[in-house]
Amino acid sequence: MGKIIAIANQKGGVGKTTTSINLAASLGVLEKKVLLIDADPQANASSGLGIEVESVVQGTYQVLEHSISAEDAIIPTNSPNLDIIPAHIDLVAIEIELVDKQDREYMLKKAIGHLREKYDYIIIDCAPSLGLLTLNALTAADSVMIPIQCEYFALEGLGKLLNTIKSIQKIHNADLDIEGLLLTMFDSRLRLSNQVVEEVNKHFDAMVFKTIIQRNVRLSEAPSYGESIISYDATSKGANNYLSLAEELIKKNQ
Repeated sequence: MGKIIAIANQKGGVGKTTTSINLAASLGVLEKKVLLIDADPQANASSGLGIEVESVVQGTYQVLEHSISAEDAIIPTNSPNLDIIPAHIDLVAIEIELVDKQDREYMLKKAIGHLREKYDYIIIDCAPSLGLLTLNALTAADSVMIPIQCEYFALEGLGKLLNTIKSIQKIHNADLDIEGLLLTMFDSRLRLSNQVVEEVNKHFDAMVFKTIIQRNVRLSEAPSYGESIISYDATSKGANNYLSLAEELIKKNQ
């Protein structure tokens, strides 16, 4: 049975999509069968894996409104063992369209539950908000991974996200776990980066992944070529970080 992991933080620019793409690709390289679901209307996870976003006619939007099955939306990627359900800008309308629907928080869960049998990991790249799309992702997921950038406002908004997770556990998904907090954009030369790492570890201790994602130019370049960091530059620091994260995740879930 595969595990569904939502990668969420309502703060933008924390490395959420970078983590979704590169963790999924790293798990694939480590011979796990992986599905990445792009649940962000910006569709960066799709374009970051070389999908022509404008030409997507069957994606997360159609899966959420149940007009097609999840299988119909799955596209293989150039990364080994990695498939994707892509997104399109039309996904932005789904929040309005689902508002009056019964069980609107469970649309994604109903659509993808059976895919666990086909994949070892299903990774959901969430939108940078706590709206209905993210709520659907967290209701469908077994756990949530929270990227936190090593910068001044790192912990701002984290309390709000943790409260949202608590209320989802109470109302929609009692089994939702916190997979862990992932420190991203770490620059060892900056005192502030080191302070944030210290602070997060002090407050959250065992919840924090040992792997830290360092700032890396190659990581920022890879999406513009439609490639994961593993395909783009397997020897880079970024590739090593994400492979290490994938190994840590696999070990944790054995």
